[in-house]
Amino acid sequence: MNTFLWLVKREFWEHRGGFLRAPVITAAIFLVLNLMGIVTGEVMGRQMGFHLGIGSNNLHLLTQELDKQSMEAVGAGLDLVMYSSTMIIGIVLGFVVFFYCLGALYDDRRDRSILFWKSLPVSDTATVLSKVVSATVVAPLIAVVVGALTGLVMLLMFAITLSLHGVSVWHLLGLSHPLQVMANLVGSIPLYVLWALPTVGWLMLCSAWARSKPFLWAVALPVGVGIVIGWFNLLGTLNISNDWYWRGVVARILGSVFPGGWFSEVSGIGGDSPAAVLSSLSVMHSYSALGSMDLWIGVAAAIAMLAGAIWFRRWRDDS
Repeated sequence: MNTFLWLVKREFWEHRGGFLRAPVITAAIFLVLNLMGIVTGEVMGRQMGFHLGIGSNNLHLLTQELDKQSMEAVGAGLDLVMYSSTMIIGIVLGFVVFFYCLGALYDDRRDRSILFWKSLPVSDTATVLSKVVSATVVAPLIAVVVGALTGLVMLLMFAITLSLHGVSVWHLLGLSHPLQVMANLVGSIPLYVLWALPTVGWLMLCSAWARSKPFLWAVALPVGVGIVIGWFNLLGTLNISNDWYWRGVVARILGSVFPGGWFSEVSGIGGDSPAAVLSSLSVMHSYSALGSMDLWIGVAAAIAMLAGAIWFRRWRDDS
């Protein structure tokens, strides 16, 4: 177990640029863009003579008159602000995990460092699984923490801006639920692991098998098969659904590393109010995706592909 933890630490140390710096830089850009928007609004407001004239006492009376449903809507809106930053970082996470898995086993062979690692008393299974854990647990956990902190900073930026206009909204921030947001995001990581496994397994299989250009094999092969299936369907010689192949195969082995894909397997997503939307996106509701057969078929296929990746890492010789 201690050896496995060191393998995971090794992956983090060697890929800090993707695992840590990428979400941090994305968060910084996101905050800078929001700050630029606030400054632009201030400058244009002054040029147009616009003044935010709601006093803090009036705002306090206004919030006292809000009913429970309105207060829940305000809190849900603030929570959605926190989720928005995590969504942006989640997209970056998808690209980081995609290219990390694609080069995870190929790069060791290309720079011949695999000879050093094979000289150590570490099994190929442990090495491959440490990379899987790094991609599906370590990277998402860092993205969640950075995303939640970014959302909090963004709320503080808006509160400070309104305070400069004499509008105190600090007590409104108490209607948000940052701990609940963090719990939902962290709680969804096990679901992300299961959903992302088909893409992780396929990319690592290509990374272990391809002698060169693993990206070309990983992307061109399933896309090419889809084009051939479409061509045969056009000729009337096959009866395979193009929609099923592109959604059930290509999308699953190439796009499952992007968070939130499992919502396609969850019923009742959405709502007519921010509170309803947040409720439908809660971690407990999201786990109904575990009842989807497509998810477990993807997990089974991923296990087979990871077994293939382990086999190729053990026996592949590019010399």
